[in-house]
Amino acid sequence: MTSEFAVSVPLDGGRSYEVLVGRGARSKLAALIAAAVPGAKRCAIVTEAGIGTALGDLATLSSGIDQRTFTIPGGEAEKTLETVGSLCSQWSQWGLTRSDVVVGLGGGIVTDVAGFTAASYHRGMAVIHVSTTLLGMIDAAVGGKTGVNIPEGKNLIGAFWQPSGVICDTELLATLPERQFRAGLGEMAKYHVIDPVRLPVGADSWPIEQRVAACVEIKAEVVAGDEREAGRRAILNYGHTLGHALETATEYSLRHGEAIAIGMVFAAELAESMGRISSEEVARQRALVASYGLSDRVPAGLDPAHLVALMARDKKATNAMTFVLDGPAGVETVTGIEHGLLLTVLERMN
Repeated sequence: MTSEFAVSVPLDGGRSYEVLVGRGARSKLAALIAAAVPGAKRCAIVTEAGIGTALGDLATLSSGIDQRTFTIPGGEAEKTLETVGSLCSQWSQWGLTRSDVVVGLGGGIVTDVAGFTAASYHRGMAVIHVSTTLLGMIDAAVGGKTGVNIPEGKNLIGAFWQPSGVICDTELLATLPERQFRAGLGEMAKYHVIDPVRLPVGADSWPIEQRVAACVEIKAEVVAGDEREAGRRAILNYGHTLGHALETATEYSLRHGEAIAIGMVFAAELAESMGRISSEEVARQRALVASYGLSDRVPAGLDPAHLVALMARDKKATNAMTFVLDGPAGVETVTGIEHGLLLTVLERMN
């Protein structure tokens, strides 16, 4: 079976783009820029410290146009409006225009910041993502959701801004620390629940390129049908409501995929308490999380009531909330869930 995949994200208005998956795929960046953003004279590469070293000489990535590398601080705590403002100031001083291109070179933090800054600078310019982490490849770099954090919560300021192309170079996964790679598997576990046909039981034996491509195909289909999350796209947030709350409550010491894995189990427990799924299905999802080497336990010392308050803030709700839950018809949004039930399930989980 081929180890290279090209997955289309079909969008209206001539905005469709391809996600290239495979070992060494980053070598195709120059050609992708030329095809997707013809006439670009400048390329602003946004990255984190250390990533350029891992990739080698950045100057070889997009030859033929003037390019500069802009390094942002690492970590979720630096994914802020201040970072976006700093990039915009530097781009303006350089002379970057709307007809040029931004390249987000890194994991989810980089592509979130690069995407949101590209969406904001001159009211929108082209961005191409070269994802260097598993989490970024199967989630953050694809689909056009960008954003930054504020003290009140994760990704509360952002924009829908589709990239002009995405490159997922699986060769780079070998450079990831074990914990970071495992955290990416937490997001991959979500896709097993959303679409067990494309990513069935036993898919963990597939080559990583095939698994990444399957996740991208699932996301691409959902995004194409609901680009701005007015309906079905919300299923991609399976496990994310508690997950985001856990990230905020732990000040991001818990990685995104680790938090999502716990959030998935919480969503399964919540669905079971509402009679939507069986205890056997809850056990299956717990086993899925465990098979990827991830915990299904809320970290000790966190106040369940505080987590419920953070979840309510994330979903902009007051007395009742909307959750993404599994059920007889598969994963879907469910409204009107009372805070008291959330608290009960959280306390029962531990």
